[in-house]
Amino acid sequence: MSPILEARGISKNFGAVTAAKDVNVAISQDEVVGIIGANGAGKTTFVNMVTGYLKPTSGQIVFEGRDITQLEPRQITRLGICRSFQVPQVFMTETVYENLLTALGIAAATGFSVLRYMKRPDLETQCEALLTRYGIGDYRDHLASSLPQGVRKLLDIAMAMVARPRILLLDEPTSGISTDEKFGLMDTVMSALREEKVTVLFVEHDMEIVERYVGRVLAFYQGEIICDAPPAEALVDPKVKEFVIGEEHHRRDDAEGNADA
Repeated sequence: MSPILEARGISKNFGAVTAAKDVNVAISQDEVVGIIGANGAGKTTFVNMVTGYLKPTSGQIVFEGRDITQLEPRQITRLGICRSFQVPQVFMTETVYENLLTALGIAAATGFSVLRYMKRPDLETQCEALLTRYGIGDYRDHLASSLPQGVRKLLDIAMAMVARPRILLLDEPTSGISTDEKFGLMDTVMSALREEKVTVLFVEHDMEIVERYVGRVLAFYQGEIICDAPPAEALVDPKVKEFVIGEEHHRRDDAEGNADA
């Protein structure tokens, strides 16, 4: 089966600074891929190139066999690649329900016709389904500005899904979320995305999240992929330990293992 997404030798230079260097990766349909790396390693540059917010200096990005390298973000979204952001992109003065209905209206129409689409009964039905699927129904009539961070993240992801993408890219979905909440949030998100048969790539600094939820890890360092492997292999790779997660993570794991012994 052909990959759903390919990066073929993509590089990105900002003057004398190389943010991505000859990145080659193929993503299969239904994969869940974690993107890790220290700040400035090239993770966000990679995501921004895939979603059209940055154009590669060289190389090619292919989605379902089509070259999308020079397309604009809106065109890429319409083809089936969507994203959420580290800081949720929601309408703070609207309720949760209004946010979802607005997003559904935008996905269903263009220009001023969006207002005509927002009260369609089928969109209202879809809105109710999203509230249930992402576990935010209890906050239906709450303003987005008043939401806990975890609920706001769920709303942002639900809004990204209204276009029914084939690929969803998440930027640090658990950042700003307490340890007690992060697994519950990810369980909700991953269950919903599996139900909708979406290929998932997400940037994450929390190695507990990476270990639990991804099937494959792309580790970036200085704009290059230094490891592409399942989590059990990637997180013990010498380069990943040195340049990405450091020894602290492994010392903690060793301590927990000794305590269990």
